[in-house]
Amino acid sequence: MTGPIGVAIVVWLLAGKSWRLTAIWALLFGTGMALVVITKMAFIGWGVGVASVEFAGFSGHAMRAAAVFPVAGYLVTRSSPVWARQLGTLAGVLLAVLIAISRVYVQAHSTSESVTGCLLGLLVAAVFIWYASTEHHMALSRVLVVLCIPVLLVAPTVEPIPAEQWITQAALYLSGRDQPFTRQMWHNPQQQLTQQH
Repeated sequence: MTGPIGVAIVVWLLAGKSWRLTAIWALLFGTGMALVVITKMAFIGWGVGVASVEFAGFSGHAMRAAAVFPVAGYLVTRSSPVWARQLGTLAGVLLAVLIAISRVYVQAHSTSESVTGCLLGLLVAAVFIWYASTEHHMALSRVLVVLCIPVLLVAPTVEPIPAEQWITQAALYLSGRDQPFTRQMWHNPQQQLTQQH
């Protein structure tokens, strides 16, 4: 759901004719996603990570949530009093933190991956919100809410794109490996040697 909401933010900014903020959001969010992909590919293809803290790449779910939800909360309350904007942003941050925690709970990511992914996303959100706070001609704050309603209704039923599979295939192609590097290889180096031969 965070991907479509990220796109909805772009549409909202374009609807408000905020060309500079549209470019800034696209650049920040794109950079965050690129760092997620790069770190994942580095581990899968070359085993680049930090074994001591089980870090094999930024959590994409945590990064997207931490980037999108605080920004959405800020933009929805952009025309409201300062306390409402702060509350909207804080609600987004809390939701993002809960999502990051859930990634550890369901064992989809290690603590280090979820924490760093969340921090990366919060950095993206903080930089964007700082830029947005200097913009004075933004309008149509209610449009984002309208755009997000169908996203919230439809997103849970949409089949997610196989991003992890694509990342794995790309990493294997670029590294020349037949099998992806896995966490088990940190604990069993002999498995890595076996797969290499």
